[in-house]
Amino acid sequence: MKVSIIIPFYNCAYIDQAINSALRQTYKDIEVIVVDDGSTQYVEKIQPFKSKIKYIRKENGGTASALNAGLRHATGRYFAWLSSDDVFVESKIARQVAYMQSNGSRVSYTAFKTINSNNKIVDEIHSRKMGRRSFQKLLLKGCPVNGCTVIAETDLIKQAGWFDERLKYTQDYEMWCRLCLYTTMDYLDEVLVLYRVHPQMGSIKHGPNIVKETQYVQRKYQSFFQMASKKKKL
Repeated sequence: MKVSIIIPFYNCAYIDQAINSALRQTYKDIEVIVVDDGSTQYVEKIQPFKSKIKYIRKENGGTASALNAGLRHATGRYFAWLSSDDVFVESKIARQVAYMQSNGSRVSYTAFKTINSNNKIVDEIHSRKMGRRSFQKLLLKGCPVNGCTVIAETDLIKQAGWFDERLKYTQDYEMWCRLCLYTTMDYLDEVLVLYRVHPQMGSIKHGPNIVKETQYVQRKYQSFFQMASKKKKL
């Protein structure tokens, strides 16, 4: 079962570490797709990997557009997203695909550790398993899912309607809400991603805009989740 690892890249100094962690996976049936979203810096860091990856360069359009561009070129049954400043644990794909296949999961997410600019571990973040309705209630309070811990069936993402390119900062949050209308997001309580926290990361630089988009997503899905719940009771 091939897994397409999509890495959106825009002027990120850590891109080589991200690509290296994807290529070093113990699970070998993978393709690594790097989508250069119009970068003007650090592009040279990709050069040593060009023979081992699919490299797509496009005009700058944001993370959602980069993910969608990667998905259009993906040939894997499964989709995994790796931010250009984060790192996959070597066993991430193998452990998570095995978990999904044993549970019949269409989409899953995991625990993760946070690291700083120097790759020093700062914290460890765990969630908990819950049913779809409980998870929907949690989503209406905020996003409990780290996007780079997610593996999903590629066809499920396309069936749900791709990532919303109008959202610059919460395209992942909106997608997880949308997928919850189709299936349960299963949780694997293993640390399989190292999530980098640093001064240049988007969640620090664009706080007020993220809050606005988050409120928009919550208003949108509050009614969708209510309708889904009513249909289930009928």
